Amino acid sequence: MKANLRTLDLNLLKTLDALLDERSVTRAASRLSLTQPAVSGMLNRLRDYFDDPLFIRVPHGIVPTTRAEALAAPIKRILADIDVLLQPAEFDPLTATLTFTLAATDYALRAVVVPFIAALKVQAPGIRVRVVPVGSDRLVSQLERGSVDVALITPHTTPAELHSRALYDERYVCMMRADHLDAGKPITLDRFCALEHVLVSYEGESFRGVTDGALENIGLTRCVALSVSNFLVLPDVLVISDMIAVVPSRIAENQTGMFVCETPVTVPGFTKSMAWHGRTHRNPAQAWLRGLLLETSQRQA
Repeated sequence: MKANLRTLDLNLLKTLDALLDERSVTRAASRLSLTQPAVSGMLNRLRDYFDDPLFIRVPHGIVPTTRAEALAAPIKRILADIDVLLQPAEFDPLTATLTFTLAATDYALRAVVVPFIAALKVQAPGIRVRVVPVGSDRLVSQLERGSVDVALITPHTTPAELHSRALYDERYVCMMRADHLDAGKPITLDRFCALEHVLVSYEGESFRGVTDGALENIGLTRCVALSVSNFLVLPDVLVISDMIAVVPSRIAENQTGMFVCETPVTVPGFTKSMAWHGRTHRNPAQAWLRGLLLETSQRQA
């Protein structure tokens, strides 16, 4: 087949894109809501069109040829441009009936997603939101495929190939139960080090965090008695013990039964940001989504 624009079927490009992502005819067929024989037939047409095998069968699926790998990025751009072309000239949030998917940690769920949802239900009542965990090892592919629209992460964990925007700078505070012996007054450095601490480590294994680095710089240590994998359990642990925790300030806000004070040692904070793929960069609905995330995040600062 002579390759030219007149003979190009755009559905073939969608199929090639799915095959490049999935590395499996079966999974690509499922993603495209087609039968496996239909996708196999389209792959044969693609091979004829590009005069290349495109994929080689291996025990665990298929692997792309160098020709197919070279086509991956241009095809992503072409499909993204077509998607923009087919979008309405203007996006009206009041009448939109879309579903957005955010990737977020439990921290971002409370600090970013909750205020975002409050504004969303007023401005765009027909839009639904799905929140999924952040999977750093598959984040780029999720954004490429559209299974995630925006990831709420940090600059140092953002892959270089993604677009990103800082939302706000976060700082750390000290939190303990409201009737703790040390509540109601500034905590001294000696007392801070003497008390047992709860540490949030997303791996759920580490007993060392940024606070330990800050203490080490001035020749001190603390006792981390408990390491947990998320912030949600912290209030429950603190209320039944004399332990304290160093937490992001937005986690500590409006926590019932908790006392919050400044840490006696300066603990470096972090920047919360959002990241998205180039395929959605010019999409009006996606741009509106990112704008609202930025607005509601900064409103909380």
